[in-house]
Amino acid sequence: MPTVLVADDQLLVRAGLCALLRMAPGVEVVGEACDGEDALRQAAATTPDVILMDIRMPGTDGIQATRRLLARPAPAPTRVIVLTTFDLDGYVYDALRAGASGFLLKETPPERLIAAIHTVAAGDMLFAPSVTRRLIEAYAPPGLPAGDLPPAWRTVTNREREVLLQVASGRTNGEIAERLVLSEATIKTHLNRVMGKLGLSSRAQAVVFAYESGLVVPGHTTAEHRDH
Repeated sequence: MPTVLVADDQLLVRAGLCALLRMAPGVEVVGEACDGEDALRQAAATTPDVILMDIRMPGTDGIQATRRLLARPAPAPTRVIVLTTFDLDGYVYDALRAGASGFLLKETPPERLIAAIHTVAAGDMLFAPSVTRRLIEAYAPPGLPAGDLPPAWRTVTNREREVLLQVASGRTNGEIAERLVLSEATIKTHLNRVMGKLGLSSRAQAVVFAYESGLVVPGHTTAEHRDH
């Protein structure tokens, strides 16, 4: 049963989300926070599986809180779903860049919200990879010039690099497994390894890395390879 922390500065929104989730089978609400700092404090105390994080909060906003939360060591991973009133805005890109596992509009139907919590708690992407790719292409800055990849990139194996590029190109694990003639479990293993080497906390953040590093060029349907 995934545990959930709700962070939103609007009392009515926060209370409504908590009431909804407490009525849902298979979900446990472990706390509610009024801003980013409060979310960080409560996350440290309760170690929730998922945080529903509003982006626009006074003081420490949801993006800053997500970045700080996912940067600190924890016994078990906490996944972040950011909440927004606008579809595909720049704030969402910043949240994915900070390591959020996905985003939801505040008008999302209850059944989809609950399904999203279970999806993210299981470590999967909240959206179809193609949707995440379109969002990142819309807001990602130009890739780094050749030679500016981080030193950790040298520890990535050819197979891990291949899987990362396939993920960044918008393909599902099943599609990648078929293309590389591997099992989906093996694809997940390779992706988890490359994410660990590069210090990435979510699949969406891995796609952001591929675009910002110039490994994938916006508008291209295939990944562009670089040498180690």
